[in-house]
Amino acid sequence: MNSYTIPSGARIGHVHLKVADLQRSLDFYCGILGFHMTQRYGTDAAFIAAGNYHHHIGLNTWFSKNASPASKNSVGLFHTAIVYPTRKDLAVVLLRLQEFDYPLTGAADHGVSEALYLDDPDGNGVELYWDKPMDIWPQNDKGLDMYTKPLSLSDLATAANQ
Repeated sequence: MNSYTIPSGARIGHVHLKVADLQRSLDFYCGILGFHMTQRYGTDAAFIAAGNYHHHIGLNTWFSKNASPASKNSVGLFHTAIVYPTRKDLAVVLLRLQEFDYPLTGAADHGVSEALYLDDPDGNGVELYWDKPMDIWPQNDKGLDMYTKPLSLSDLATAANQ
């Protein structure tokens, strides 16, 4: 048996998504969620980021230009999760989504985090969340005890002004 363990400092660096319409995806990820483009790669791909990172998300139409969304019942990516530094930051993006009348597919308190769920214009799942402080993560006698409970959007929205 292999005893190798991935180093604890390893992380997911970026996600690269196949999209049907590059500009429509840029309008969503940059125009609504607030990412900025770091590089355009010809007419069929772009790389976007938060802050000064080279890219957090790649978008391309190399094999998917004008394609229909993938079936929800097929294998593939369930969602891309974007972590916000604070609850206030998550509240601000919630208000922004509401301002654009962009629909959520769900919202949850997972004990360790609070999350908003939505689909991008191509039907790719997107989770926007913030991690609660580790010292308040729920525990039971077996360790971490994550759960899914309803998240009050009105309570979250009030955090935008705190």
